[in-house]
Amino acid sequence: MSEEQSNELAQLSERELEILRRVATGASNKEIASQLVISANTVKVHLRNIFAKIGAQSRTEATMYAVRQGWVEVPPEARFEAIAEPQSSLLRVVEPPLPWPQRIALIVAVLLVAAGLGITWPRSTAAGNGTRGEFSDLPGSNVAAMATGGDSHWQVGAQMPTPRGRLALVTWRDRLYAIGGSTSPGGVTGAVEIYDVVKNAWSPGAGKPTPVANISAIVLDNQIMAPGGYTSNGTPTRAVEWFDPQTDTWTSGTALPSPVFAYALAVHEGKVYLFGGTNGRSYLGQSLVYDPTTERWTARAPMPTPRGFAAAATLGKAIYVVGGYDGRREFATCERFWPDRDAWEPCAPLQVGRGGLGLVSLAGRLYAVGGGWSGYLAFGERYDPATNAWSPIETPLAGEWRNLAMTLHRTDLYAVGGWSGQSYLAVMEKYSPFPFQIFIPSP
Repeated sequence: MSEEQSNELAQLSERELEILRRVATGASNKEIASQLVISANTVKVHLRNIFAKIGAQSRTEATMYAVRQGWVEVPPEARFEAIAEPQSSLLRVVEPPLPWPQRIALIVAVLLVAAGLGITWPRSTAAGNGTRGEFSDLPGSNVAAMATGGDSHWQVGAQMPTPRGRLALVTWRDRLYAIGGSTSPGGVTGAVEIYDVVKNAWSPGAGKPTPVANISAIVLDNQIMAPGGYTSNGTPTRAVEWFDPQTDTWTSGTALPSPVFAYALAVHEGKVYLFGGTNGRSYLGQSLVYDPTTERWTARAPMPTPRGFAAAATLGKAIYVVGGYDGRREFATCERFWPDRDAWEPCAPLQVGRGGLGLVSLAGRLYAVGGGWSGYLAFGERYDPATNAWSPIETPLAGEWRNLAMTLHRTDLYAVGGWSGQSYLAVMEKYSPFPFQIFIPSP
């Protein structure tokens, strides 16, 4: 064993290594739990930690990693050949016939790889109504979200009345506003549901006049802006609608230059910035800014990497646009825009690709949660601009948890809804990076 392999092996505990070896044989979580006399949830927690340590996003990748590292014993005379990813090179280990138990294990590994190809293959084929698959959701993923359990900075809150994904979420005072999105079986919705942070309770608000999905929203001058979106008839819209939380009413604003949805949205110094997205035919690299003093949208320097389903957040004097999806792959891309210079520059990529993620800025750092469009996600991520690096954080749901919505209230992050790989979610999860806070009263 090489020194590099020894170091990687040392990262896993004996129990984690034991579980990984059993995963490589094709054993399910329930079977592993029975064999090791532990709970299935404990197996899930161990898998989350294993995936985070070795940088795997699926059981397939973990299996292939274990084979490559020699953690799964394969006699030197066996031959195994598999394609782990559509663009990857072939992985070959050359050997003669194996004993039957090991042959069965390798057959299972091949089947896992084939299943992985099915999961990671692009989902941009046309649906029956002519819309592309990434614009709506269908059950059938093999990476369904699961609760990770155990001690956590995450806490469960009251569930949303309407399970949905592809929605917007903003904070105004001590309330969170969940707007629009996709539901099942109701399709696209204009529902507005209001979460009271103090009471941990939801109440209905006035519905959005134009029901849309694949949207974001921001708060500007005590008004909530919700631009564009994907309508119930499967077309994008230019409409920009404003919600007044004080009067519970909607009004129309200056329309976008062209229809768009699945964009990233942020506020910087009193102006609204919209990045990327799609018009339903192609993915865009556009950058638009809305100035409330002139009530006009104008173009700025385009993004270096066109994409949709990314997320944006303001950190310092820059706006970071992170992750994304373009119908073929999830992006780990991080690019920051400097409004004062109208210029872009790259930042360190995420550790894994994330499409349909949530992103917020808190205490000089970025927090990215969710994704898993084409693979298994076992952790969220935190970005430190001082080191220009992302590091893992806990996630309350592992697997596929995408097109959720996130917002910030004081020093807590809130994540709601999303798609689990099988259905829309009504979850409300609160993340407290600073669980112990001291409040000093003013003199």
